[in-house]
Amino acid sequence: MASQPRDHARLMDTIYRWQRPIYDLTRKYYLFGRDRLIRELDAQPGMAVLELGCGTGRNLAQITQAWPGVRPFGLDISREMLKSARKRMGGQGELALGDATAFDPVTLFGREGFDRIVLSYAVSMIPDWQSCVAHAAACLVPGGSLHIVDFGDAAGLPQPARRALRAWLTQFHVSPRHALPDVARDLAHAHGLACDIQDGPLRYYQLVRLTR
Repeated sequence: MASQPRDHARLMDTIYRWQRPIYDLTRKYYLFGRDRLIRELDAQPGMAVLELGCGTGRNLAQITQAWPGVRPFGLDISREMLKSARKRMGGQGELALGDATAFDPVTLFGREGFDRIVLSYAVSMIPDWQSCVAHAAACLVPGGSLHIVDFGDAAGLPQPARRALRAWLTQFHVSPRHALPDVARDLAHAHGLACDIQDGPLRYYQLVRLTR
């Protein structure tokens, strides 16, 4: 079991070593819903905002622009992606290498928890994604919220388009998590969290918010 995060880290570095220079340019054409998540974050000055799977830092940079005064934090399992994130953030905030399913917020960031945690198209690439969502929810301070955007079932698309999308995503080791709403509801019920689930147009993406 201990080797799985290391294996996943190696896979992510292999994928992104060559992709990261063009990652943001290409992903804007099919990673929809990210900007909606940022608009709905409702982050106030002084709040600690953590993105798990922060990648190139694109979302963190957008969050700091949309919500001035927040304290940005980022975690990624890929050293390659963190190179881009550190360049983009320019020393703003704190970025760390780690596993989103089992990181220690005190060790990495000197914090017990966060006001906002973001997972943007990350759960579909994390093998043990259920543990990732549960651990993220556990790292919320009272009143904090976890915001997730990721692929939905795309039920509004014609069947040939859905097949083509699945085939395309498979090439990048992406697996849409159709059980995400059920997992979120179960977590909410077990831990007394508020849960809000919304679908994007054509159910292409899903938005999940858990609030402590």
